[in-house]
Amino acid sequence: MAEAFGLILRWDRELSVIVMLSLQVTLSAVALACLIGLPLGALVGAFRFPGRGVITVLLNALMGLPPVVVGLFVYLMLSAAGPLGVLGLLYTPTAMIIAQTILVTPIIAALTKQVVEDLHGEYAEQFASFGVTARTRVAALLWDARYSLLTVALAGFGRAVAEVGAVLIVGGNINHVTRVMTTTIALETSKGNLQLALALGVLLLGLAVVVNAGVMALRVSAVRAAYA
Repeated sequence: MAEAFGLILRWDRELSVIVMLSLQVTLSAVALACLIGLPLGALVGAFRFPGRGVITVLLNALMGLPPVVVGLFVYLMLSAAGPLGVLGLLYTPTAMIIAQTILVTPIIAALTKQVVEDLHGEYAEQFASFGVTARTRVAALLWDARYSLLTVALAGFGRAVAEVGAVLIVGGNINHVTRVMTTTIALETSKGNLQLALALGVLLLGLAVVVNAGVMALRVSAVRAAYA
């Protein structure tokens, strides 16, 4: 344990490369998932249309997507025999970002749908009386729910940063190329290199604590803003 903390305090170069790649992949995936999931969730939450119930069921079901199934699907799409194999993305950080985006997007969309649906009930009559367009309605709801939606994004980050199955399949765990915190912990534990595995485990746990603290702080800010 002391050696693991020593690696963190010295900020070992190998440790730094792994952590920075993990954050790069995770933050990119969460950003893409938000670009897709926030508008999608807002549209489903704010409007009634044929098939809305089916979409809601699908979003809720996809929140529990098995990571290894997503990894297998992306692998088949990006492999040399797959439809996107010509792009040469397999075993690259881009492939890992794609897999994490697929995993996180349903979570963000489903949570956004619930937040926007609850908020829309308060403003439905005002929107109808002013005759606002669908785009304006969605933009207004997303802005008004911004504090809650930040917690949604942080929840997506927490899900993505802890992912191991999908990124291992599509990334290959290549040293200094696609090796992230979770895959390194699995590899180094199997090799008996517990110092590096423990150091990364502590950092991963620290990230989880920071994310949860951020969620709680944003919730408090949202409550204060609501009563201000």
